[in-house]
Amino acid sequence: MLLNIEHQTHYAFSDMAQYTIQQLRLTPRNGHGQQVNHWQIKVNGQLAAFEDAFGNLAHTLVIDQPHNELLIAVCGEVETGVADMDAHQPLPVEIFLRDTPLTQADAAMTTFAQRFAKAPLTDMMQALRAQMQYISGATQVDTSAAEAFRLGKGVCQDHAHAFIGCCHSLGLPARYVSGYLFTENGNLMQTHAWVDVWQHDQWLGLDVSNGTLVNETHVRLATGLDYRSASPITGSRIGGGTEGMASMVSVNQHIGLTDKQREQHKQQLRQQAQSAQQ
Repeated sequence: MLLNIEHQTHYAFSDMAQYTIQQLRLTPRNGHGQQVNHWQIKVNGQLAAFEDAFGNLAHTLVIDQPHNELLIAVCGEVETGVADMDAHQPLPVEIFLRDTPLTQADAAMTTFAQRFAKAPLTDMMQALRAQMQYISGATQVDTSAAEAFRLGKGVCQDHAHAFIGCCHSLGLPARYVSGYLFTENGNLMQTHAWVDVWQHDQWLGLDVSNGTLVNETHVRLATGLDYRSASPITGSRIGGGTEGMASMVSVNQHIGLTDKQREQHKQQLRQQAQSAQQ
């Protein structure tokens, strides 16, 4: 499947910021059934590329002049469902048995997972999906797996964190994956998250929120122990007052957006980000 991806993020500040630094994990790499044909990042600052500890292609973004907005735009073409190439794996899989505050399983999660100790992972995935209803806004970025499991609701990152915790309690290495998802009706206008589990000497991708194995509709950006280590955008700033943010993701099988459409999206996101300051 040949997928064209456009992802714009706009931050607006009520006051002038003096300094901003961000880490961007917004560049897919080859492997795991995907081939990157071309990819581009545009920002209103300085970019320096590096590879992080998990083998993700990343950039440090710095703006050291007074500014009242931050613009990040990526676009490119990725072919999925291709013959699997050797995926870059700089760390031993045992690293992905390590719990974090976001993935740590509590007693209730451990008891839940034990029911599936001898069952296929897809059985536990479907049961967890039934246990935790997908509801936008029910949780925050710092909500732990145990909290979301107790609430019985969350979004894709909560599903991923909870599934990782359950896998760890069964002694299975599991990692968080951030990326994009193609949908026929184009209803997912944001980044997505799923889980890789090490089983039978290979990584198996499971999209808990959609109850499916990872397939050619998924484009992976980054992997890590949890959302914090695989987040597409993280950072901090000095000054700036109140912050508003808006983003847009487009994943389709047609040609990418035109320059005019990109500019229209840019203006819309600027207005949304400014409104979000209120």
